Amino acid sequence: MKNSSPILPILKLLPLLLIAVQMSGCATNEKPAVSVSPSNLAPSGNGKAVAEALQLQGHPYVPGGESPAEGFDCSGLVFYVYTKQGLKLPRDTWSLANQLPSVQLDRRQPGDLLFFSIDAKPNSHVGIYVGQDKFVHAPSSRTGRVMLSDLKQPYWRERFTAVRRPIAPGSLSFNNAIEGRIGESICLLN
Repeated sequence: MKNSSPILPILKLLPLLLIAVQMSGCATNEKPAVSVSPSNLAPSGNGKAVAEALQLQGHPYVPGGESPAEGFDCSGLVFYVYTKQGLKLPRDTWSLANQLPSVQLDRRQPGDLLFFSIDAKPNSHVGIYVGQDKFVHAPSSRTGRVMLSDLKQPYWRERFTAVRRPIAPGSLSFNNAIEGRIGESICLLN
C-alpha cells in the first residue's frame, strides 16, 4: 500500500518555496534595515526628537498621516515628533524647506531635517537626521512603514538636497510689538 500522506508533496516543494522567498527579497528596491542606538548618537542636537523618531520605526506609512494611531507620511512624522517637543512646525515639506534655517551638510546635528528630491520634485521628501549618516523617515507606501535609512545609500545620497534646523519660536528675532502673541497668525514682512 502506497503512503498517500498530504504532507509529502508539500515537503517536496519546500526547497522551491524557500528559494522563491529568498529571491523575492532580491526583486525589491527596499533598502536593508539599518540599526542605530540613541546612546551611539552625537551628544549635540535634539536628542529628544531623535529618540522619539527612533521609537516610531515600524509604524505604517499613510498619506496625510501624522500620528502613531493613523500612521505617518514624511512631513507628518516630522510634524508629530516636533509637536511632542513643543515646537509647532509647518506640516508640508515645501514649507519646512523654505521656512527653516539652512545648515551646511558638514554642520548637521541629530534632530536636523534632511530633504530629498524625489521624481525631480525639489524638497519633496523629508527625514529626521539621527547621527552617523542615518535618518528616520516615512518613505512611501511601497516600503509601508517608518524606517531608518542611511544617507550613504546611493538612492538617498543622489537625491539629497538640503539640511534645515528646527528652531524654537523664542530663538527667532521677533519685533517687540508681536512678542507674546503666539498662537495668532502672524505675517512677517522683510
